[in-house]
Amino acid sequence: MSADAKWYVVHTYSGYENKVATNIEKMVENRKMQDQILEVQIPTEIVTEIKDDKKREVERKLFPGYVLVKAAVTYDENNVPSMSDDAWFVIRNTRGVTGFVGPESKATPLSDDEVLKLGVEKKSIEVEYKVGDTVRITDERLEGFSGTVTKIYSIGTAKQNATYFDVRV
Repeated sequence: MSADAKWYVVHTYSGYENKVATNIEKMVENRKMQDQILEVQIPTEIVTEIKDDKKREVERKLFPGYVLVKAAVTYDENNVPSMSDDAWFVIRNTRGVTGFVGPESKATPLSDDEVLKLGVEKKSIEVEYKVGDTVRITDERLEGFSGTVTKIYSIGTAKQNATYFDVRV
């Protein structure tokens, strides 16, 4: 089996997302399919609600009625990815699942761009800057300018001074 894996969107009854995710995880464990179904996620966000003049943070589902499943894929002769029949069967026959998102409810994997936009998987690049290094700015407003790192914060950001204008007399 190929080590490659893709994310699939599974449609569920609204309000059953947690139960479906738990059931899929249990079936994977019971059938020892950890090499075929790698991960199950319910995308959520933390929002602040104000109710009766009280603030509280609440976890809210980004896509009610949907669960994301990362499954190992194989490629056919046309280089089209597909999950195994066993993985499809386990997911599709889980209580609360109504089908896969895709044409004619066919299991169609998300593209890499869609995965990044949904925030399911975050890619990070580690760089080692030190104070005094010259860096190129990529922010929209200052794109193309260079700056010198003046301070490095522990959260992965750096303060830098940029030269906006080069004036010579």
